[in-house]
Amino acid sequence: MAASPSPPDHNGLLRFTTAGSVDDGKSTLIGRLLYDSKSIFEDQLEAVESASSQKGIDGTDLSLLTDGLKAEREQGITIDVAYRYFATPKRKFIIADTPGHIQYTRNMVTGASTADLAIILIDARHGLLEQTHRHSFIASLLGLRHVVVCVNKMDLVEYSEERFDEIVKAYKNFSSRLDITDIKFIPISALHGDNVVDRSDKTPWYGGGTLLHHLETVHVGADRNLQDCRFPVQYVIRPQTDAHRDFRGYAGRIASGVWKPGDKVVALPSGKESTIDEILVGDAPLDKAFPPLSVTMTLKDDIDLSRGDMLVRANNQPESTQVLDARICWLSESPLNSATRYVLRHTTRDVQAKITEVLYRIDINTLHRVEDDVTISVNDMARVRIKTASPLLTDGYKENRSTGSFILVDPSTHLTVAAGVVG
Repeated sequence: MAASPSPPDHNGLLRFTTAGSVDDGKSTLIGRLLYDSKSIFEDQLEAVESASSQKGIDGTDLSLLTDGLKAEREQGITIDVAYRYFATPKRKFIIADTPGHIQYTRNMVTGASTADLAIILIDARHGLLEQTHRHSFIASLLGLRHVVVCVNKMDLVEYSEERFDEIVKAYKNFSSRLDITDIKFIPISALHGDNVVDRSDKTPWYGGGTLLHHLETVHVGADRNLQDCRFPVQYVIRPQTDAHRDFRGYAGRIASGVWKPGDKVVALPSGKESTIDEILVGDAPLDKAFPPLSVTMTLKDDIDLSRGDMLVRANNQPESTQVLDARICWLSESPLNSATRYVLRHTTRDVQAKITEVLYRIDINTLHRVEDDVTISVNDMARVRIKTASPLLTDGYKENRSTGSFILVDPSTHLTVAAGVVG
Protein backbone atom coordinates (compact mmCIF):
# COMPACT_ATOMS: atom_id res chain seq x y z
CA MET A 1 0.00 0.00 0.00
CA ALA A 2 1.29 3.46 -0.86
CA ALA A 3 2.52 5.74 1.87
CA SER A 4 0.18 8.45 3.01
CA PRO A 5 0.91 12.15 2.57
CA SER A 6 2.62 14.10 5.33
CA PRO A 7 1.00 14.00 8.79
CA PRO A 8 -2.12 16.14 8.97
CA ASP A 9 -0.78 19.15 10.86
CA HIS A 10 -0.64 21.35 7.72
CA ASN A 11 2.07 23.53 9.23
CA GLY A 12 3.79 23.53 5.83
CA LEU A 13 1.04 25.79 4.39
CA LEU A 14 -0.59 28.89 5.82
CA ARG A 15 -3.59 30.55 4.24
CA PHE A 16 -4.11 34.10 5.47
CA THR A 17 -6.22 37.09 4.56
CA THR A 18 -5.55 40.79 4.88
CA ALA A 19 -8.26 43.20 5.95
CA GLY A 20 -8.69 46.77 7.08
CA SER A 21 -10.12 50.08 6.03
CA VAL A 22 -9.44 51.94 2.80
CA ASP A 23 -5.82 53.14 2.37
CA ASP A 24 -4.59 51.22 5.43
CA GLY A 25 -1.85 49.79 3.22
CA LYS A 26 -2.93 46.17 2.70
CA SER A 27 -1.62 45.87 -0.86
CA THR A 28 1.60 47.66 0.07
CA LEU A 29 2.12 45.29 2.99
CA ILE A 30 1.73 42.23 0.78
CA GLY A 31 4.03 43.79 -1.81
CA ARG A 32 6.58 44.38 0.94
CA LEU A 33 6.32 40.75 2.11
CA LEU A 34 6.87 39.53 -1.46
CA TYR A 35 9.68 42.02 -2.15
CA ASP A 36 11.68 41.60 1.06
CA SER A 37 11.31 37.82 1.08
CA LYS A 38 12.66 37.78 -2.52
CA SER A 39 9.50 36.17 -3.88
CA ILE A 40 9.20 38.40 -6.97
CA PHE A 41 10.37 37.49 -10.46
CA GLU A 42 12.54 40.03 -12.23
CA ASP A 43 9.97 40.65 -14.97
CA GLN A 44 7.30 41.31 -12.30
CA LEU A 45 9.55 43.84 -10.59
CA GLU A 46 10.38 45.53 -13.89
CA ALA A 47 6.66 45.81 -14.73
CA VAL A 48 5.89 47.35 -11.33
CA GLU A 49 8.79 49.80 -11.60
CA SER A 50 7.57 50.83 -15.06
CA ALA A 51 3.99 51.29 -13.81
CA SER A 52 5.27 53.29 -10.82
CA SER A 53 7.22 55.57 -13.14
CA GLN A 54 4.15 56.11 -15.34
CA LYS A 55 2.20 57.17 -12.26
CA GLY A 56 4.93 59.69 -11.42
CA ILE A 57 6.03 57.84 -8.28
CA ASP A 58 9.66 58.24 -7.22
CA GLY A 59 10.63 54.65 -6.41
CA THR A 60 8.64 51.41 -6.51
CA ASP A 61 4.94 51.30 -5.61
CA LEU A 62 4.79 47.83 -4.05
CA SER A 63 0.99 47.88 -3.90
CA LEU A 64 0.96 47.35 -7.68
CA LEU A 65 2.22 43.81 -7.12
CA THR A 66 -1.21 42.81 -5.84
CA ASP A 67 -3.54 45.33 -7.45
CA GLY A 68 -3.65 43.27 -10.62
CA LEU A 69 -6.81 44.56 -12.31
CA LYS A 70 -6.55 47.59 -14.57
CA ALA A 71 -9.45 49.25 -12.71
CA GLU A 72 -7.64 48.70 -9.41
CA ARG A 73 -4.42 50.25 -10.66
CA GLU A 74 -6.26 53.25 -12.09
CA GLN A 75 -8.28 53.88 -8.91
CA GLY A 76 -5.47 53.05 -6.52
CA ILE A 77 -7.75 50.73 -4.51
CA THR A 78 -8.34 47.01 -4.26
CA ILE A 79 -11.78 46.04 -5.56
CA ASP A 80 -11.54 42.26 -5.79
CA VAL A 81 -10.00 39.39 -3.84
CA ALA A 82 -6.47 38.91 -5.17
CA TYR A 83 -4.75 35.64 -4.33
CA ARG A 84 -0.97 35.56 -4.17
CA TYR A 85 1.39 32.67 -3.51
CA PHE A 86 4.88 32.78 -2.07
CA ALA A 87 7.20 30.64 0.01
CA THR A 88 10.13 30.89 2.37
CA PRO A 89 12.43 28.04 3.42
CA LYS A 90 10.14 27.49 6.42
CA ARG A 91 6.64 27.63 4.93
CA LYS A 92 4.39 28.12 1.91
CA PHE A 93 1.74 30.84 1.90
CA ILE A 94 -1.51 31.66 0.12
CA ILE A 95 -2.60 35.28 0.61
CA ALA A 96 -6.08 36.65 0.01
CA ASP A 97 -5.79 40.43 -0.39
CA THR A 98 -9.32 41.74 0.22
CA PRO A 99 -10.83 45.21 -0.37
CA GLY A 100 -11.28 47.79 2.37
CA HIS A 101 -14.40 49.59 1.12
CA ILE A 102 -17.58 48.74 3.03
CA GLN A 103 -19.39 47.84 -0.21
CA TYR A 104 -16.86 45.04 -0.72
CA THR A 105 -17.43 43.42 2.68
CA ARG A 106 -18.70 40.30 0.91
CA ASN A 107 -15.31 40.01 -0.80
CA MET A 108 -13.67 39.92 2.62
CA VAL A 109 -16.04 37.11 3.61
CA THR A 110 -14.91 35.19 0.54
CA GLY A 111 -11.23 35.68 1.32
CA ALA A 112 -11.58 34.78 5.00
CA SER A 113 -13.74 31.70 4.46
CA THR A 114 -10.75 29.46 3.70
CA ALA A 115 -8.09 31.26 5.77
CA ASP A 116 -6.23 30.07 8.86
CA LEU A 117 -5.25 33.57 10.00
CA ALA A 118 -6.31 37.18 9.44
CA ILE A 119 -4.07 40.23 9.30
CA ILE A 120 -6.03 43.30 10.41
CA LEU A 121 -4.35 46.56 9.41
CA ILE A 122 -4.93 49.74 11.39
CA ASP A 123 -3.63 53.14 10.31
CA ALA A 124 -1.66 54.46 13.29
CA ARG A 125 -3.01 57.97 12.65
CA HIS A 126 -6.70 57.02 12.60
CA GLY A 127 -6.95 54.11 15.05
CA LEU A 128 -9.92 51.74 15.02
CA LEU A 129 -12.58 52.44 12.36
CA GLU A 130 -15.88 50.80 11.42
CA GLN A 131 -14.13 48.49 8.99
CA THR A 132 -11.74 47.39 11.75
CA HIS A 133 -14.77 46.30 13.78
CA ARG A 134 -16.50 44.76 10.77
CA HIS A 135 -13.53 42.73 9.57
CA SER A 136 -12.64 41.58 13.08
CA PHE A 137 -16.21 40.43 13.60
CA ILE A 138 -16.16 38.55 10.30
CA ALA A 139 -12.89 36.86 11.32
CA SER A 140 -14.57 35.79 14.56
CA LEU A 141 -17.76 34.73 12.77
CA LEU A 142 -15.82 32.57 10.33
CA GLY A 143 -13.90 30.84 13.09
CA LEU A 144 -10.42 32.27 12.47
CA ARG A 145 -8.52 31.53 15.66
CA HIS A 146 -5.44 33.59 14.81
CA VAL A 147 -5.42 37.35 14.21
CA VAL A 148 -2.41 39.63 13.73
CA VAL A 149 -3.15 43.31 14.27
CA CYS A 150 -0.58 45.31 12.30
CA VAL A 151 -0.51 48.95 13.35
CA ASN A 152 0.69 50.39 10.05
CA LYS A 153 2.18 53.74 9.03
CA MET A 154 4.10 54.03 12.29
CA ASP A 155 6.50 56.30 10.36
CA LEU A 156 3.71 58.92 10.19
CA VAL A 157 3.37 59.04 13.99
CA GLU A 158 7.14 59.12 14.55
CA TYR A 159 7.16 55.48 15.71
CA SER A 160 5.36 56.50 18.90
CA GLU A 161 5.16 53.73 21.51
CA GLU A 162 2.39 55.67 23.26
CA ARG A 163 0.24 55.75 20.11
CA PHE A 164 0.82 52.03 19.52
CA ASP A 165 -0.20 51.23 23.10
CA GLU A 166 -3.39 53.32 22.73
CA ILE A 167 -4.45 51.33 19.69
CA VAL A 168 -3.59 47.99 21.34
CA LYS A 169 -5.69 48.90 24.37
CA ALA A 170 -8.66 50.00 22.22
CA TYR A 171 -8.53 46.83 20.11
CA LYS A 172 -8.27 44.56 23.14
CA ASN A 173 -11.31 46.26 24.65
CA PHE A 174 -13.33 45.69 21.48
CA SER A 175 -12.11 42.17 20.73
CA SER A 176 -12.83 40.92 24.26
CA ARG A 177 -16.42 40.39 23.02
CA LEU A 178 -15.27 38.32 20.05
CA ASP A 179 -14.41 34.64 19.87
CA ILE A 180 -10.74 34.96 18.85
CA THR A 181 -8.23 33.02 20.91
CA ASP A 182 -4.87 34.25 19.56
CA ILE A 183 -4.22 37.95 18.86
CA LYS A 184 -0.75 39.44 18.18
CA PHE A 185 0.07 43.14 17.83
CA ILE A 186 2.96 44.36 15.65
CA PRO A 187 3.99 48.00 14.90
CA ILE A 188 4.98 48.25 11.23
CA SER A 189 5.59 50.53 8.30
CA ALA A 190 4.75 48.61 5.14
CA LEU A 191 6.13 51.46 3.03
CA HIS A 192 9.58 51.35 4.64
CA GLY A 193 9.58 47.70 5.71
CA ASP A 194 9.77 48.21 9.47
CA ASN A 195 9.07 44.91 11.33
CA VAL A 196 7.58 43.28 8.22
CA VAL A 197 10.40 40.94 7.18
CA ASP A 198 13.26 42.56 9.07
CA ARG A 199 13.32 44.00 12.59
CA SER A 200 13.34 47.78 12.77
CA ASP A 201 15.71 49.90 14.81
CA LYS A 202 13.02 52.60 14.81
CA THR A 203 10.98 50.66 17.42
CA PRO A 204 13.50 49.70 20.15
CA TRP A 205 10.58 49.61 22.62
CA TYR A 206 8.96 46.68 20.73
CA GLY A 207 10.19 43.32 21.96
CA GLY A 208 8.25 40.99 19.66
CA GLY A 209 9.11 39.37 16.35
CA THR A 210 8.51 40.51 12.79
CA LEU A 211 5.32 39.80 10.87
CA LEU A 212 7.01 37.23 8.62
CA HIS A 213 8.52 35.42 11.61
CA HIS A 214 5.07 35.10 13.15
CA LEU A 215 3.56 33.87 9.88
CA GLU A 216 6.33 31.28 9.57
CA THR A 217 5.93 29.95 13.11
CA VAL A 218 2.24 30.22 14.07
CA HIS A 219 0.83 26.75 14.72
CA VAL A 220 -2.41 26.08 12.86
CA GLY A 221 -2.37 22.28 12.66
CA ALA A 222 -4.44 21.98 15.85
CA ASP A 223 -7.21 24.04 14.20
CA ARG A 224 -8.15 21.09 11.96
CA ASN A 225 -10.93 18.84 13.20
CA LEU A 226 -9.38 15.38 13.14
CA GLN A 227 -11.83 13.77 15.58
CA ASP A 228 -15.24 14.00 13.91
CA CYS A 229 -15.12 11.89 10.74
CA ARG A 230 -17.25 13.46 7.99
CA PHE A 231 -17.04 12.51 4.31
CA PRO A 232 -19.72 14.13 2.11
CA VAL A 233 -20.14 12.14 -1.09
CA GLN A 234 -19.72 14.29 -4.18
CA TYR A 235 -19.79 11.72 -6.96
CA VAL A 236 -20.31 7.98 -7.42
CA ILE A 237 -17.71 6.44 -9.76
CA ARG A 238 -18.81 3.40 -11.79
CA PRO A 239 -16.50 3.00 -14.82
CA GLN A 240 -18.41 0.04 -16.37
CA THR A 241 -15.25 -1.05 -18.20
CA ASP A 242 -13.92 -4.59 -18.60
CA ALA A 243 -11.05 -3.82 -16.23
CA HIS A 244 -13.35 -2.29 -13.56
CA ARG A 245 -16.60 -4.12 -14.12
CA ASP A 246 -17.58 -4.25 -10.44
CA PHE A 247 -15.89 -1.04 -9.24
CA ARG A 248 -18.03 1.36 -7.21
CA GLY A 249 -16.19 4.29 -5.62
CA TYR A 250 -17.41 7.30 -3.69
CA ALA A 251 -15.50 10.48 -4.49
CA GLY A 252 -15.37 13.62 -2.41
CA ARG A 253 -13.31 15.90 -0.22
CA ILE A 254 -12.72 14.85 3.37
CA ALA A 255 -14.38 17.42 5.61
CA SER A 256 -12.86 16.22 8.90
CA GLY A 257 -11.39 13.27 10.72
CA VAL A 258 -8.68 10.73 9.93
CA TRP A 259 -9.76 7.79 7.75
CA LYS A 260 -8.14 4.37 7.24
CA PRO A 261 -9.02 1.20 5.34
CA GLY A 262 -10.74 -1.19 7.71
CA ASP A 263 -12.62 1.58 9.54
CA LYS A 264 -16.29 0.85 10.18
CA VAL A 265 -18.57 3.55 8.81
CA VAL A 266 -22.25 4.50 8.65
CA ALA A 267 -23.88 5.94 5.53
CA LEU A 268 -26.31 8.77 6.22
CA PRO A 269 -29.20 9.31 5.89
CA SER A 270 -29.88 5.60 5.27
CA GLY A 271 -28.06 4.44 8.42
CA LYS A 272 -26.55 1.41 6.64
CA GLU A 273 -23.20 0.19 7.97
CA SER A 274 -20.12 -1.00 6.13
CA THR A 275 -16.30 -1.03 6.26
CA ILE A 276 -13.83 1.00 4.20
CA ASP A 277 -12.07 -1.26 1.71
CA GLU A 278 -9.71 1.19 0.00
CA ILE A 279 -8.93 4.90 -0.02
CA LEU A 280 -7.57 6.07 -3.37
CA VAL A 281 -6.01 9.22 -4.82
CA GLY A 282 -6.20 8.52 -8.52
CA ASP A 283 -5.12 4.89 -8.75
CA ALA A 284 -2.81 5.09 -5.72
CA PRO A 285 -4.09 3.55 -2.47
CA LEU A 286 -3.49 5.34 0.85
CA ASP A 287 -3.15 3.87 4.31
CA LYS A 288 -4.48 7.09 5.87
CA ALA A 289 -6.38 10.16 4.68
CA PHE A 290 -7.34 13.45 6.31
CA PRO A 291 -8.73 16.91 5.40
CA PRO A 292 -8.60 18.56 2.96
CA LEU A 293 -7.65 15.65 0.71
CA SER A 294 -9.93 14.74 -2.19
CA VAL A 295 -10.16 10.95 -2.38
CA THR A 296 -12.22 8.03 -3.62
CA MET A 297 -13.37 5.49 -1.04
CA THR A 298 -14.61 1.98 -1.72
CA LEU A 299 -16.67 -0.05 0.74
CA LYS A 300 -16.76 -3.79 1.40
CA ASP A 301 -20.56 -3.80 1.08
CA ASP A 302 -22.66 -2.75 -1.89
CA ILE A 303 -24.89 -0.05 -0.37
CA ASP A 304 -26.85 2.72 -2.00
CA LEU A 305 -24.99 6.03 -1.71
CA SER A 306 -25.39 9.15 -3.86
CA ARG A 307 -24.33 12.80 -4.00
CA GLY A 308 -25.26 14.63 -0.80
CA ASP A 309 -25.01 11.52 1.42
CA MET A 310 -22.33 11.34 4.09
CA LEU A 311 -20.05 8.69 5.59
CA VAL A 312 -19.49 9.01 9.36
CA ARG A 313 -18.66 6.90 12.42
CA ALA A 314 -21.45 4.98 14.16
CA ASN A 315 -20.65 6.55 17.55
CA ASN A 316 -20.00 10.07 16.25
CA GLN A 317 -22.70 11.46 13.99
CA PRO A 318 -23.75 14.97 12.90
CA GLU A 319 -27.16 16.36 13.72
CA SER A 320 -29.93 15.70 11.21
CA THR A 321 -32.21 18.72 11.16
CA GLN A 322 -34.56 20.78 9.02
CA VAL A 323 -34.35 23.89 11.24
CA LEU A 324 -31.12 25.86 11.41
CA ASP A 325 -30.31 28.67 13.82
CA ALA A 326 -27.52 30.43 11.97
CA ARG A 327 -25.54 33.64 11.64
CA ILE A 328 -25.37 35.05 8.13
CA CYS A 329 -23.65 37.79 6.18
CA TRP A 330 -26.07 39.13 3.55
CA LEU A 331 -24.23 39.47 0.22
CA SER A 332 -26.98 40.54 -2.18
CA GLU A 333 -27.86 44.05 -3.30
CA SER A 334 -31.51 43.01 -2.84
CA PRO A 335 -32.69 42.88 0.80
CA LEU A 336 -33.60 39.62 2.45
CA ASN A 337 -37.11 38.53 1.51
CA SER A 338 -38.72 36.04 3.88
CA ALA A 339 -41.19 35.01 1.16
CA THR A 340 -38.45 33.80 -1.20
CA ARG A 341 -37.51 30.15 -1.40
CA TYR A 342 -33.73 30.03 -1.65
CA VAL A 343 -31.45 27.12 -2.51
CA LEU A 344 -29.29 26.23 0.48
CA ARG A 345 -25.96 24.63 -0.47
CA HIS A 346 -24.35 22.64 2.34
CA THR A 347 -21.33 20.39 1.69
CA THR A 348 -22.42 18.48 -1.46
CA ARG A 349 -26.15 18.84 -0.90
CA ASP A 350 -28.64 21.39 -2.30
CA VAL A 351 -32.05 21.82 -0.66
CA GLN A 352 -34.85 24.39 -0.86
CA ALA A 353 -34.99 26.66 2.17
CA LYS A 354 -36.87 29.62 3.61
CA ILE A 355 -35.73 32.14 6.20
CA THR A 356 -38.64 31.87 8.59
CA GLU A 357 -37.46 34.40 11.16
CA VAL A 358 -34.88 37.16 11.52
CA LEU A 359 -33.97 36.98 15.21
CA TYR A 360 -31.78 40.10 15.18
CA ARG A 361 -29.28 42.15 13.19
CA ILE A 362 -25.84 42.77 14.69
CA ASP A 363 -24.56 46.34 15.00
CA ILE A 364 -20.97 45.97 13.85
CA ASN A 365 -19.62 48.91 15.86
CA THR A 366 -21.14 47.96 19.21
CA LEU A 367 -21.84 44.23 18.65
CA HIS A 368 -25.30 44.94 20.11
CA ARG A 369 -28.40 43.20 18.82
CA VAL A 370 -30.95 45.21 16.84
CA GLU A 371 -34.33 43.46 17.14
CA ASP A 372 -36.95 46.06 16.15
CA ASP A 373 -38.08 46.60 12.53
CA VAL A 374 -35.15 44.63 11.19
CA THR A 375 -34.37 44.83 7.48
CA ILE A 376 -31.37 42.83 6.29
CA SER A 377 -29.50 44.55 3.46
CA VAL A 378 -26.18 44.04 1.69
CA ASN A 379 -23.21 43.48 4.07
CA ASP A 380 -25.47 43.17 7.13
CA MET A 381 -24.79 40.49 9.74
CA ALA A 382 -27.78 38.80 11.34
CA ARG A 383 -28.99 35.78 13.24
CA VAL A 384 -31.80 33.93 11.48
CA ARG A 385 -33.86 30.77 11.58
CA ILE A 386 -34.02 28.69 8.40
CA LYS A 387 -36.40 25.86 7.51
CA THR A 388 -35.22 23.38 4.87
CA ALA A 389 -37.33 21.13 2.66
CA SER A 390 -35.35 18.04 3.69
CA PRO A 391 -32.94 17.26 6.56
CA LEU A 392 -29.31 18.41 6.55
CA LEU A 393 -26.40 16.72 8.34
CA THR A 394 -24.75 19.54 10.27
CA ASP A 395 -22.29 20.28 13.06
CA GLY A 396 -21.74 23.54 14.87
CA TYR A 397 -19.37 25.79 12.93
CA LYS A 398 -16.99 26.09 15.88
CA GLU A 399 -16.48 22.34 15.80
CA ASN A 400 -16.45 21.83 12.03
CA ARG A 401 -16.08 24.61 9.47
CA SER A 402 -17.04 22.30 6.58
CA THR A 403 -20.29 20.83 7.90
CA GLY A 404 -21.17 23.97 9.86
CA SER A 405 -21.24 26.39 6.92
CA PHE A 406 -23.52 27.00 3.96
CA ILE A 407 -24.52 29.52 1.30
CA LEU A 408 -27.93 30.67 0.10
CA VAL A 409 -28.54 31.04 -3.64
CA ASP A 410 -31.36 32.89 -5.39
CA PRO A 411 -32.84 30.28 -7.77
CA SER A 412 -34.00 32.93 -10.25
CA THR A 413 -30.63 34.64 -10.69
CA HIS A 414 -28.28 31.87 -9.49
CA LEU A 415 -26.46 34.51 -7.43
CA THR A 416 -25.18 33.78 -3.94
CA VAL A 417 -27.18 36.01 -1.59
CA ALA A 418 -25.81 34.98 1.82
CA ALA A 419 -23.05 33.04 3.56
CA GLY A 420 -23.92 31.45 6.87
CA VAL A 421 -22.59 29.43 9.80
CA VAL A 422 -24.51 27.07 12.06
CA GLY A 423 -24.67 27.71 15.78
